[in-house]
Amino acid sequence: MKLKLPTKKIYHINQKQGLMHKLNSVLQKITEPIQPKVASHRPQTVKHLSYPFSREKQHLFDMSDKDSFFDSKTRSSIVYEILKRTTCTKAKYSMVEGDYENDIEPNDRKLLCDEWASYGVFYKYQPIDLVRKYFGEKIALYFAWLGVYTQMLIPASIVGIIVFLYGCATVDHDIPSMEMCDQRNNMTMCPLCDKTCNYWKISSACATARASHLFDNPATVFFSVFMALWAATFMEHWKRRQMRLNYRWDLTGFEEEQDHPRAEYEAKVLQKSLKKDQRRKEIGMTFAIVFGVIVYRVSTAAALAMSSNPSARANVRATVTATAVIINLVVILILDEVYGCIARWLTQIEVPKTDKTFEERLIFKAFLLKFVNAYTPIFYVAFFKGRFAGRPGDYLYIFGSFRMEECAPGGCLMELCIQLSIIMLGKQLIQNNLFEIGIPKMKKLIRYLKSRRQTYLGHEEPLKKKQRYELDYDLEPFAGLTPEYMEMIIQFGFVTLFVASFPLAPLFALLNNIIEIRLDAKKFITELRRPVAVRAKDIGIWYNILRGIGKLAVIINAFVISFTSDFIPRLVYLYMYSPDGTMHGFLNNTLAYFNVSDFKAGTGPNIDEEVGYPVEICRYKDYREPPWSENKYDITKEFWAVLAARLAFVIVFQNLVMFMSDFVDWIIPDIPKDISEQIHREKVLMVEVFLKEEQGKLQLLETWKENDKKKGENYNNQSPRLFRCSTESPTSAYSHRVDV
Repeated sequence: MKLKLPTKKIYHINQKQGLMHKLNSVLQKITEPIQPKVASHRPQTVKHLSYPFSREKQHLFDMSDKDSFFDSKTRSSIVYEILKRTTCTKAKYSMVEGDYENDIEPNDRKLLCDEWASYGVFYKYQPIDLVRKYFGEKIALYFAWLGVYTQMLIPASIVGIIVFLYGCATVDHDIPSMEMCDQRNNMTMCPLCDKTCNYWKISSACATARASHLFDNPATVFFSVFMALWAATFMEHWKRRQMRLNYRWDLTGFEEEQDHPRAEYEAKVLQKSLKKDQRRKEIGMTFAIVFGVIVYRVSTAAALAMSSNPSARANVRATVTATAVIINLVVILILDEVYGCIARWLTQIEVPKTDKTFEERLIFKAFLLKFVNAYTPIFYVAFFKGRFAGRPGDYLYIFGSFRMEECAPGGCLMELCIQLSIIMLGKQLIQNNLFEIGIPKMKKLIRYLKSRRQTYLGHEEPLKKKQRYELDYDLEPFAGLTPEYMEMIIQFGFVTLFVASFPLAPLFALLNNIIEIRLDAKKFITELRRPVAVRAKDIGIWYNILRGIGKLAVIINAFVISFTSDFIPRLVYLYMYSPDGTMHGFLNNTLAYFNVSDFKAGTGPNIDEEVGYPVEICRYKDYREPPWSENKYDITKEFWAVLAARLAFVIVFQNLVMFMSDFVDWIIPDIPKDISEQIHREKVLMVEVFLKEEQGKLQLLETWKENDKKKGENYNNQSPRLFRCSTESPTSAYSHRVDV
């Protein structure tokens, strides 16, 4: 297994003096109250040189206390490596973990329960070294990454709150919103559906316009740039943190070639069956469901418009949006569980050779399915809703009778914000409360009742107190870290991909993660069987997924600002079409005219009593020629000017932010300088250790040679193998000589 363990050689870690050292000392004192009360969390001043353990080199290691030489995490790994290749008919294997409920006997599990898996210590740092000691490097790296991600959400949340407060402070001075709410400029808008929908006043969208300004304002562009740089900084910060952990945990020389073939691969390699086209079918199901929700939206809007209840007709848009988002949320939660099972099934029938390959393929499939499942409804609202609706007199219909949806006069950004916030918050709340708390407790209760039933049927002593390992075996089996990572990666997408529409996303993610860390910790300590410790030097394929999301976020936010919000049309109007160089008249400029006599037969409204006067001209949001023009209803030149400005903004924004992100990536080194120096120093010291060992063995051989010469032995004919072995392997030569 090539376990890297500390040797007898100890050296002092260099502590550099200077400004940074003083700042770190001050920071250490300030953060002392939020440090966990565990010995392993204190800074290291000395370190053991580490080397892969073997029997031939065991003299390098301090084995005076053989019972504690291998810790419990390492012992469990060795036992599992043996057991997973052993055929058993029936066995109950559970690693003795210590009693976390016992206050008398201190142990690592009890310490983790008190200092890590408690909601009362939510403000403290995590004892990552103790987590690693108990669960292994792979699980410790997950919690370390989650901790870094949560810490980085703090500045993002602060900036997001500032952007939101800026929108609140300037909403009363936003001229387009004021014009929409001004009763003196109350324009008559064209119906939102055929026949049953009546004309409506632009002032009825006043609240939506004012709410949209909270998220659609000049500060949003700055926040999008900030979040792109934030994502790049987060990735660089994590790489440096990961490198420090690798050095501290003796993983700097850990190589991926040590991954062994899976036992399942060895057993089923001759029965491999591939079904690669299944993923396309599952993704197609997601698009079909989203299309079904679209049909629900347009049909429900038409049904509510025919309602005899005035209040239902007045709140058609709000009702349809809220119910459609809730349906989307329920479907997403259900399909998430379905897709997780499908991804595992597809990966199992591929029979990957190693555990690493199996995990990477499983993660890729699950992420692809869940990404499409979670974001397809949001992509529809952001980039497709209202883009292909047509115009009055020439609308686009689905199934020949349902008119495609249109965005509100203030744009679709507010609806995108509602969609994003409900899905994000709903997933977090429901998954935390139902899937991560409720379901495990329900399974635990079922296992307990089943165990009680078997006890009575077997005529065993029902009141016999079970041992700790028996109680631990009754816990929920560990299902891997993929669900934990997946939940956070999808959240990372909500925080970065559409942050231009919801600046408060980092804040809600931060609040969720503060609870999530302690919730996961409590689950690992009290609800799950202790997983087998697995060594890992990084978070694997998840890092590449995070980088991909960060790059994609730049492109998506550029398109959201450019095409979903009114930022670009406002700039074009301000600098090209405004008569007085202000935003006065912007609302009127974005609304086209339509002569109601040009409605197709049977599509115009049946009544107009609610308006109070006969309607000849209605308005709709578009850049088209008026009905009195020679080319009536044709696209105007301003449309092309706005489109050119949108595309130019996307190109400039994307390249500028990408360059800034790459600059951040380049300017911040992946390996901290002090760590690289310590690694180099360790290598030099290890070479010195082996050189001294070789010199000692050679001196011993020379001593034996001199002693033998004195006895008259002929070395020229007797021991050619001795010197050949000493050249290739001094240890073998030493062992051979002792045997002789």
